[in-house]
Amino acid sequence: MGRVVRSQRYRLQHQQRLLSGVARVAAVRYIHVTGPRRTVIGRAQSVNQSLRRTITVWQGVALYVGAVIGAGVLLLPGLSVTLAGPASLGAWLFDALLGIPLALVFAALAARFPDAGGVATYVRFAFGPALGTVIGWFYFVASATAQALVSLTGAYYASRLGFGRGEAFLLAAGILVIGTVANARGLKVSGRLQLVFSGVVATMLLLALLVSLPRFHAANWTPVAPHGLASVGQVALLIFFAFFGWEAIAHLSEEFRDPARDVQRATILSVGLITLLFVGVVVATIGTGTYGSDDVNRTVIARLMSNGAGNAVGMLTAVLALLISLGTVNAFIATTSRLGYALARDGVFPAPLAKVDSGGVPRAAVLGVGAFAGVALLITYVANWGPETLLVVPNSLVIVTYVIGMAAGARLLSGVPRVLALFSAVLCLALLPFSGATIGVPVVVAALAIAYRRWLGRPGPDSMARTQSAIRR
Repeated sequence: MGRVVRSQRYRLQHQQRLLSGVARVAAVRYIHVTGPRRTVIGRAQSVNQSLRRTITVWQGVALYVGAVIGAGVLLLPGLSVTLAGPASLGAWLFDALLGIPLALVFAALAARFPDAGGVATYVRFAFGPALGTVIGWFYFVASATAQALVSLTGAYYASRLGFGRGEAFLLAAGILVIGTVANARGLKVSGRLQLVFSGVVATMLLLALLVSLPRFHAANWTPVAPHGLASVGQVALLIFFAFFGWEAIAHLSEEFRDPARDVQRATILSVGLITLLFVGVVVATIGTGTYGSDDVNRTVIARLMSNGAGNAVGMLTAVLALLISLGTVNAFIATTSRLGYALARDGVFPAPLAKVDSGGVPRAAVLGVGAFAGVALLITYVANWGPETLLVVPNSLVIVTYVIGMAAGARLLSGVPRVLALFSAVLCLALLPFSGATIGVPVVVAALAIAYRRWLGRPGPDSMARTQSAIRR
């Protein structure tokens, strides 16, 4: 069993480097480290000595862009403009620029704890294991729910081929089944292929802007804020889903050739590139007036391509969006199941999810994740919701996680990184009032996590000893 666990740990660490979206960062969220901080720091220093510093600035940019750009941006531009008009551009700029301090703080935390697993690591060190467990639950629920969203995104784009609502949901369910079965059999999309998917999305966004330029009309830019300025804040919270992932490669900060210089450069360049792509497609959406109805909002990139370059190109875009969603769901399930396995192994999640088969695959966790996403999809269908309604679950959970993570950064760091952590926490807190009743989602999940840990939790194995053993080997 020890060999299987170590094998899982090495496989997980490898996947962390290149996976991309909300669940592609899930595997690096939960930390299985306990014990005095001085022990962890000492261990981190010994690990640093063996790290190969090979990542260049532009490789770092590719990793950051791959971690952030995903299926979310295929869904949200039209919806954001419908809700806030041209003023929605302010929301996209706010969320994009927030990525600079977030990424720099996560990189600073990872530099201090380079062997750590993500936000829950820092929260444990700053506030104790109970809150670290809550963060693990937050990411599991957010990531599993996001799978339903991504599958729906692909299905809605495929509906351009003539599907109705029922057929779209059946196709989304089929995407989930394929991803679940593939992972249960040990078949996962590689990290490099995920980067290719992100590159395809980036190319689609750029082309959508370019082919739309001749169709811009000045009249589409007024009124600027038809629903008031408060709608801009609501949109900033809603579209935050498209920006998840800044912390995904923070654990690689020590592998840059010159961490002190290159991490900052890669972060700023990445934010600039992502901002140009995201804002560019929103500008195209506004300038051409391609928004308004649910059908248009949910397939806006394909609509822009079809209107600007012909129906065949629009159909090709829809097919690519379907394939990208399928690949992203596969990665979602791979990473989220490992998170569920780790939580269960450490005694704070149902015990059956801690089992692995002879091939080292946590099959029970894979099936559990697929079932969770399937239930979310079923509820969405029965309640006659759209994907935008389901967005409140991952959005509210991750924004609260970022607030807590930045608070941990303010406690653990000093100097400029500490100031950036406080600044980021304030900006994230500024979004919470726009969540309304949905703030109850993290409250409920936190209550369930604490209750499970207190009354049903089991003492897990000594994960510090296990980690140190793996390092020695």
